[in-house]
Amino acid sequence: MTQRMDLGKLAPEAYRAMAGLEKYIAASGLPKPLLELVRLRASQINGCAYCVDMHSRDAKEGGESDARINAVAVWQEAPCFTEAERAALALTEAGTRLSTGSVSDEVWARAAKVFSEADLAALVVQITTINAWNRIGVITHMTPESFK
Repeated sequence: MTQRMDLGKLAPEAYRAMAGLEKYIAASGLPKPLLELVRLRASQINGCAYCVDMHSRDAKEGGESDARINAVAVWQEAPCFTEAERAALALTEAGTRLSTGSVSDEVWARAAKVFSEADLAALVVQITTINAWNRIGVITHMTPESFK
């Protein structure tokens, strides 16, 4: 598969807008390791090779073990995630799979139980943002440097 276009060069204003969302998320109180798990899980669901590669590498560079990175795909069965991580991953899955249903009250309540309102807002923005990045990556066939 070859990359169809370089959207960053063709639509730099759009990339700057997305970067603004990333700055908001980075300044939130959410831990970077949690954000990488969320980014990785949404990217796996959406089939974005570029983002899976990037966020797996970023998680590893941030101190995540190979076992936890590999277990993100099966987080419900893996015993290595905290209650907050499980709540974030459940919300990520529900928010990413909107075509198969909505975010249930149970999933929302689970996340609201472990995150402050401000952190929950940042988590919603993170889930939304990574889904947008995934769509850019999949539509344009972005190819990770490690695949070249």
